[in-house]
Amino acid sequence: MSKITIHPSGQTIQCDPGKNLLEILLEEKIFVDNPCSGKGICGKCRVKILSGDLLTVHPTEEELLDPEERAAGIRLACLTEPRDDMTIELLQKERRHEVLTDGYVPDLTFDCDIIKQVIQIKKPGLDGQMSYEEQIRGQLQLDREEQIGLDVLADVRPQPGIMTAVLHKRHSKMHLIQLEEGDTSDTSYGVAVDIGTTTVVCALIDLHTGKELANASMINAQKHFGLDVLTRITYELEHPKDGRIQLQRAIVGSINDMIQETCTQAGVSREHIYEITVGANCTMMHMLLGIDAAPIGKAPYAPIFVGARDFPAHKIGLQAAKGTRLYCLPSVSAYIGADIVAGTYVCGLQKTRETILFIDIGTNGEIVLSDNGRLLSCSCAAGPALEGMNIRCGMRAAQGAVEDVHITEEGVKVDVIGGGRPAGICGSGILAAVRELLRAGLVRPTGTFIKKEQLDPDDYRFSMIRLDGTKREAVLAEETDDGPGPLLITQQDVRQVQLAKGAILSGFTALLNKAGLTMDHLDKVMVAGQFGAHLPADSLTGTGILPKGVDEKIVYVGNSSKTGAYMALMSAQVKREMEELAGQMEYMELGATEGYERLFSDCMIFPGHAGKKNC
Repeated sequence: MSKITIHPSGQTIQCDPGKNLLEILLEEKIFVDNPCSGKGICGKCRVKILSGDLLTVHPTEEELLDPEERAAGIRLACLTEPRDDMTIELLQKERRHEVLTDGYVPDLTFDCDIIKQVIQIKKPGLDGQMSYEEQIRGQLQLDREEQIGLDVLADVRPQPGIMTAVLHKRHSKMHLIQLEEGDTSDTSYGVAVDIGTTTVVCALIDLHTGKELANASMINAQKHFGLDVLTRITYELEHPKDGRIQLQRAIVGSINDMIQETCTQAGVSREHIYEITVGANCTMMHMLLGIDAAPIGKAPYAPIFVGARDFPAHKIGLQAAKGTRLYCLPSVSAYIGADIVAGTYVCGLQKTRETILFIDIGTNGEIVLSDNGRLLSCSCAAGPALEGMNIRCGMRAAQGAVEDVHITEEGVKVDVIGGGRPAGICGSGILAAVRELLRAGLVRPTGTFIKKEQLDPDDYRFSMIRLDGTKREAVLAEETDDGPGPLLITQQDVRQVQLAKGAILSGFTALLNKAGLTMDHLDKVMVAGQFGAHLPADSLTGTGILPKGVDEKIVYVGNSSKTGAYMALMSAQVKREMEELAGQMEYMELGATEGYERLFSDCMIFPGHAGKKNC
């Protein structure tokens, strides 16, 4: 057994041989960014070895780390296996993330599934020995076949007095889920949750008024097992004994923490929360419920379930009232999840006669086309670049991340979340940077950088291009929050954005082609989700994800998944309508579409920009 000491905190960790440094740190809940889940691909899990055996440099480290970094003792934690005592320095900061919690909410008539009713417990007499259960059943007018659970009967006190019955309505039938001493009819709360691959949002709702009393958000704790759904599914497969349990505990623990946080903010007891509703993509829903997500990761991509689920919340470890119900919104397919059903419902796509394109841009891009009431949907893999993975200086949308870029003759201006010097660049910043490089003529429509030697040294663009060997790069800033060292956009970064652009635009185009429509037929383009909220329209059109003609048609709807969960919490009718809607949505598998490879290739070409010559 060897000892790892972390500088400068002095924290020590005892570890057995056979594990790499990343695994050891993550087991101790120590933050290390690892977008590729320890596969040695992203190069983000850098640590500095201050003492101990440095080992032989791995070939992957030679590729991902500069010679100066290797000479300074910097290694990738996922490729470093401690052999003796070691002192390390962590090179990353756990930064505060900006998480989208708000969204458009349509008009809604409240019709909650949770109802409270005050009852009077009377002392039975010898001349009428009616059981307490019969008293309760009679006052609540429950069906004779409706059996009151033993856990509820355990709450009955065998003495006269007032009690409050908590009832759950489902499919027009009332079920008694909890009994409380005294009159607690004024205190009735619920929680609406949006589980994204990257972020999780939780809102505490007063079920009487529909008012949001508090909200909390955090980065999905499953980030330790990979940034995207496929790396988390891979983690499940590689850890058959406990991988699924670890992933479930991570997300359930996050929700419990946020429930407590919102209760503390609002001065509410979690014992008075009676329903939790969840919107999430299909993989996250499987992992929340502890269901095998592996089939989602391989053809034919058939999930274990897609329907709505309604059961006691305590069965998966959620901490609220004893009888709290958990309602999980329905999905359509493996890659059109409950979050997209929620967004489709919130935007009223099933009711409109307009032609509307809806997209939730995140680690995947999920798209729905509403054409006169017909709903076509598809999913495209947009995620790696747009979440900062596989980008040289990429990071999530947190403090220090560049979220917008402007290139002028006076130089490069970057907008940084939270202000100050940049620490890296997030998805909206990467798109903005590529938009500006295209507009300035530094990147061709094919995605390649121009040649530096073809620029006049007096050209303001000349100093922006530099060579790394034979590879061309663009410098956005000479210093970062971590000290000297430029903030760069590399040729590989541009290629990653190009792949994301090709995926999203080809998804749009494939849906329009199937419906026999063109972009000109669109009345609106509705953009939802965490990433979309930070994405200016000129970045969408400037990079060619959407054509210029739709600039004025773009509408931002915010966190429509959370809004859908809220609406389901407040209305039984909404639940029924969402379940019907999920059955009406048609799913189109892009990879199985005739001519898709050619379409994808065509959609990867960036738009040309007039006024700048591409050298």
